[in-house]
Amino acid sequence: MNPARVTPLILTWNEEDNIERCLLRLDWASEIVVIDSGSTDRTLEICKQFVGVSVYQNRFESFAAQTNFGLTKVPTDWVLSIDADYILPMGFKQDLEDLDSGSDLVGGYASFDYCVFGRPLESTLYPPRLVLHRVKNSVYVQDGHAHRVQIDGRKVDLGIRIDHDDRKPLPRWFASQASYARQEAEKLLHADPRSLSRQDRLRRWGWASPWMVVFWCLVVRRCALDGWDGMYYTFQRMIAETMLAICILDARLRGGKK
Repeated sequence: MNPARVTPLILTWNEEDNIERCLLRLDWASEIVVIDSGSTDRTLEICKQFVGVSVYQNRFESFAAQTNFGLTKVPTDWVLSIDADYILPMGFKQDLEDLDSGSDLVGGYASFDYCVFGRPLESTLYPPRLVLHRVKNSVYVQDGHAHRVQIDGRKVDLGIRIDHDDRKPLPRWFASQASYARQEAEKLLHADPRSLSRQDRLRRWGWASPWMVVFWCLVVRRCALDGWDGMYYTFQRMIAETMLAICILDARLRGGKK
């Protein structure tokens, strides 16, 4: 695939701690589309320092709506949809050039290395994501606090690993997780239990997942081998799952359901 056929798309809101490192790995792109939700820090100032970065302001409603708006600004037939805390591997341009983008190919998945202050963990709970896809016939939908693209056709594993390296201050993380927990609780409580994965059915109980995630991270995912970095990540996941459990229990108790 010719890299000129691909436009990176990034959503931002106060990402001064991440955006520069993200953009530095996109020097192969002739144009980069940034959709900003009203940053008040140095995010926009940093973006202006990079040639080819086009910034569009749009009021935030949801991650899915924001990304769909971004797709309308992408000038190429392929988009690389990434977060501001994603750091592409050094050889990504060559990976694109080696990709056989036949007429039936619509997208490619990437795996991730979760980093704690730049140090990748042995293994985490962060799943693969369809980051590269055709713009035509693609649409993003909200899925709890997350968003995912819907597009029909053949998808492949890109065989790359992207660093997820969020350096924003801890208070910002707590605020984000509180918001995510409310959205995730609403999704789980209103979903047909039969449509949920085994993991989400456990989370829907509202008490099991905070305890199980510690064992899963430290033992199954071997985060214990990462020392304090692994403990940091495990505590983060435990706190996030505890917030979700509290939101679920709060909704049930307020509604008289136990």
